Amino acid sequence: MKRHHIIPVATVAGLLVLWELACRGGLVPAFLLPAPTQVVAALVRDAALIASHSATTLIEALAGLVVGVILGFVLACVMDRFEVVAQALSPLITLSQTVPTIAIAPLLVLWLGYGLLPKVVLVVLTTFFPVAISLYAGFSSVDRYQLNLMRTMGATTAQTFWHVKLPAAADQFFSGLKISATYAIVGAVIAEWLGGFSGLGVYMTRVRKSFSYDRMFASILVISALSLLLMRAVDVLEYLCVPWKRVERKQK
Repeated sequence: MKRHHIIPVATVAGLLVLWELACRGGLVPAFLLPAPTQVVAALVRDAALIASHSATTLIEALAGLVVGVILGFVLACVMDRFEVVAQALSPLITLSQTVPTIAIAPLLVLWLGYGLLPKVVLVVLTTFFPVAISLYAGFSSVDRYQLNLMRTMGATTAQTFWHVKLPAAADQFFSGLKISATYAIVGAVIAEWLGGFSGLGVYMTRVRKSFSYDRMFASILVISALSLLLMRAVDVLEYLCVPWKRVERKQK
């Protein structure tokens, strides 16, 4: 294991040991903060139930993420193509992110019911922004000399977009996509808190009411794992879609 991997792993392990010792030593009451071993035991004990709820949350997150990415991509392309659209939409897109998610969720549940749709819509609202803004910034940062060269060579708008703008904005796009991937799980869970029949948010609400904080922490652990899984999936997608990055990594 390389040094830049050893240090963070050792740090997390040390914090877990201190946490365990603090709980076992009576410094923190068990009903307030369960020990890591108790959290793991709760995770194992409720594994089947948590897995069922996790599947619901993951479906909601993935559906909302896909729609949010498509929406963000289309908005970024339209804003880049038409400056007047960028001037009109930029304030509205930014304003949409100033409204707290926790305030939007109950309205969506009221309007759309307790099914899958309000969760997906909330995930879309939280995931399209990083993609749209980062991709638009990537398009705007393209070297003007390259654009002028493409025009001189008689390239069409579509050819310029495909061969120059899209590759130049790839890094920003995947950076925004990673942020959106983490927002997707959290957005789905928040929506489930306020109404639903299954999902990790519903599970957390039920165990909180029974003061089962070990199971609360177990669900938090699963939420973090799902977010990391989606981020890793984005890394793999970037590796496949951006071949010149693979060359750069081999040269280092």
